Amino acid sequence: MPELNIITDAIVTASRDVFGDDLVGVYLHGSASMGCWNPSKSDVDVIVVVDDAPNKDDKLRFLDCIVDINSRATKKGVEISVVRRDVCKNFVYPTPYELHFSQTHLALYYADKDEYLRRLCGVDRDLAAHFTVINKYGVALFGAPVSDVFGEVDAEYYLDSIAADVECAREDIKRDPLYVTLNLCRVLAYARDGLVISKKDGGKWGLEHLPDRFRPLISCAVQCYIGDGETEYTSAASDFAEYALGEIESALRARHIYKT
Repeated sequence: MPELNIITDAIVTASRDVFGDDLVGVYLHGSASMGCWNPSKSDVDVIVVVDDAPNKDDKLRFLDCIVDINSRATKKGVEISVVRRDVCKNFVYPTPYELHFSQTHLALYYADKDEYLRRLCGVDRDLAAHFTVINKYGVALFGAPVSDVFGEVDAEYYLDSIAADVECAREDIKRDPLYVTLNLCRVLAYARDGLVISKKDGGKWGLEHLPDRFRPLISCAVQCYIGDGETEYTSAASDFAEYALGEIESALRARHIYKT
């Protein structure tokens, strides 16, 4: 299994080769920047910033490079978004992006690259969360310092972004109880205490602040996340998802982020 720096070095090389002088920088975020990257559990999260929107040929070249890197990376692979500098410094929400890759979209890549480029270009609410993490923990793998490229993300945009990421938790927790349990803890830690933290630290926060009846589930999720095990789905996971989503919805209403 390749080491993290081998994967990130390859991403930087591909970014420099394809975008050349238009490349502003390559920025690591997610668990790898927050000190809890686990090669068997974590993907490699990167934002590539360019001055101008790349043309179709450059997008295809970069996409081909990233798919190749992904095939040689860890189990969870890489997740990359290409964004323009002007939407980073003067933050726009939802945030426009030029290209996105994750393993979720591999089937489309192999079936129809033109359709991939058409679909994986638009706006993404997740970028508010990614930029917030970059501002707090991010690593400039290449190019301009983080502070020169990324402006402040409004707290309400960040909360809306991370809440959107768990909207489907009732169903998702049945498929991936480890990830969803810790992600819900992380969202609650921000909604209640304003903490921008990793999934691992979100789980630790949950053990200290959430009802005792969820302690076995959260404790198992934390231990499995930092080790090699997996959290099995039980009815307790569904109960936790229901509880956490209710708390998150209350936080959103309190801030008037959305109305029902």
